[in-house]
Amino acid sequence: MAHIAPSTVDSLLASVESGAAAASTTPAFSPLYQQIKGLILQSLQAGEWKPSEAIPSEMDLAARFRVSQGTVRKAIDALAADNLLVRRQGKGTFVATHAAQHMPYRFLKLKPDVGNATDEGPAQRDIIDCKRQRASADVARALALRPGDAVLQVRRVLSFQESGLNGVFVPTILEDLWLPGGPFKGLTAERLADYQGAMYALFESEFNVHMVRADEKIRAVHPDAEQARLLKVAATAPLLSVERVAYTYNDVPMELRRGLYTTLTHHYHNELS
Repeated sequence: MAHIAPSTVDSLLASVESGAAAASTTPAFSPLYQQIKGLILQSLQAGEWKPSEAIPSEMDLAARFRVSQGTVRKAIDALAADNLLVRRQGKGTFVATHAAQHMPYRFLKLKPDVGNATDEGPAQRDIIDCKRQRASADVARALALRPGDAVLQVRRVLSFQESGLNGVFVPTILEDLWLPGGPFKGLTAERLADYQGAMYALFESEFNVHMVRADEKIRAVHPDAEQARLLKVAATAPLLSVERVAYTYNDVPMELRRGLYTTLTHHYHNELS
């Protein structure tokens, strides 16, 4: 296990002490648990602990960072609230993974009108295209790239089993994805088609890219002729257009995804708090 250099910890603690001393005149400083959260996040980003692996105990981390166990616990609580870590009673704390049984559709908010996503079963995935190209201005902007940089574009259709009709899958989502070319070198249509798990789980296991959060924009649209053909809907059908940018650790954008959702048997569901 790699350890934070003593000088790093000394510098961290010194900055906290100086910040506390100046709190009366300079109230804006980062609480110690947030700084420990940042150090743990650095280890996650560096791949010290892989998705699904256990991280060291609170006691070990407290010794490593030379802080109290309570400070470490508060940092871990914050990371768990961000869905970056998962606590398991009696087993420890683990790095969150999209391969977990309850995680495959973490960012997919389209739910069946009848039953739930578990009853619906896994989607049938048809890869329409997977090609390397140069990033357009809007794709480059979303992925923090330069126009003309290499990106991988994927188009696929997700079909879900019609309620009450075993074996009948209905096209429900048409997605176009753009991925930065460097981190996803070697990704092919064949690999996407062969992989049986969630796409983000594939990104984790084979490309060391873990999606931790996403931003979405939603609007109502009509499909163009090709989109209508792939989704098997009329050109006048109302569709939900969802544009998502997914980020890995430290808010690095790793995917632009534009999806068209049919809502005849599904609805968009989000929990607000």
